[in-house]
Amino acid sequence: MFPLSHMMKAFIRKGSLTVIDADGRSHVFAGEAGPEVTMRLTDRRLYRTLVFNSELAAGEAYMDGTLRFENGSTLRDFLTLFSINRLSLGSYPIQKLLRAVKMRFRKRQQSNVKGEAQRNVAHHYDLGNDFYKLFLDDNMLYSCAYFREADETLEQAQRNKLRLLASKLHLKPGMKVLDIGCGWGDMALYLAQLEDVEVVGVTLSKEQQALATGRARNAGVANRVRFDLRDYRDVTETFDRIVSIGMFEHVGVSHYDEFFKKLNALMPDHGIAVIHSIGHMSPPGMASAWLRKYIFPGAYSPALSEVFEVVERNSLWVTDLEFLRVHYAMTLAHWVERFEKNRDKVVELHGERFARMWEFYLISCEMMFRTGSQLVFHMQLSRSRDAAPIVRDYITEQQKAYLLQEEAFGLSMKGR
Repeated sequence: MFPLSHMMKAFIRKGSLTVIDADGRSHVFAGEAGPEVTMRLTDRRLYRTLVFNSELAAGEAYMDGTLRFENGSTLRDFLTLFSINRLSLGSYPIQKLLRAVKMRFRKRQQSNVKGEAQRNVAHHYDLGNDFYKLFLDDNMLYSCAYFREADETLEQAQRNKLRLLASKLHLKPGMKVLDIGCGWGDMALYLAQLEDVEVVGVTLSKEQQALATGRARNAGVANRVRFDLRDYRDVTETFDRIVSIGMFEHVGVSHYDEFFKKLNALMPDHGIAVIHSIGHMSPPGMASAWLRKYIFPGAYSPALSEVFEVVERNSLWVTDLEFLRVHYAMTLAHWVERFEKNRDKVVELHGERFARMWEFYLISCEMMFRTGSQLVFHMQLSRSRDAAPIVRDYITEQQKAYLLQEEAFGLSMKGR
């Protein structure tokens, strides 16, 4: 089973991995006490591909069924073991060399020029609204929730997230708000139902735009909320406030200057933008090859150092910064549970290989936030240092006020 066996000896420092090879022989790789996983490989080509392209090969092998788990082990067990040993894998000489080579091409991997960006979005978000309804909350928010209490429902935690972001926008009556990457429209609808503001949401997904437009009409706010199928780079209006939830991960490092320059141009001097994005606490890197190929072409969650550098070049003040460190792991755990409950329906819609692909995606992402380096950050930006109050108390006070309004207006109801 060489060269895989050589890498595994260096890889497993905590826990143990029993690999049953294509000939039925067992190989045990063990470190200190930890998770115990049994994995069977039925394709000899994996002995090499798992060494030279580990994440891509593992994901594809699970999708194809040539990598499976036995003796009570599960995909979650394996991905947990992988995550807690990831640093030792990264320090393996071949992996270090391959990473250095790939880093030279990472800007090409994150290309999101106009046209290509829309194709990348369609690859993921135009899978059909019926599919996403199988595991998202009732209002279809596809980003990190905010759990004020660990036992809150996913619906409650997603509403908490909207309330927190809305409070950071520091809205006033009559303002115009731009929602970049508006998803299925819940943020825009939430703002319009709580405040006397106009909201424009832009998305590159036809499925999202159609559903969001219908929701605005049904909510009776279509006169103040519209959703455009448009690249944010084509927006020419100016806005008092800008919000973007889970879109920045799709911009790509080589387009960061373009993004923040556009934010600057779309706001007046006392405008405020709030960005909700995945990032990581480690140095600049790359998205996994498997994730780029099958889930999010062109995507990358940045190191904070990569973001601040570009913000500074574009003359924007960072007026507030907050980190959600464990909330996305909790969100993903809810999504995984709902996905598994509806797995048969997923298979009916897209087939068994697709279902296995999404299991791998959702659980591996949960592990990245639970034991890996991923986090979520909220960055509040302005062209002016005093656009927002200079003491953060206003965020907490506004959340309390919005909560009372939600209760009075019945905005906690399902499927607005």
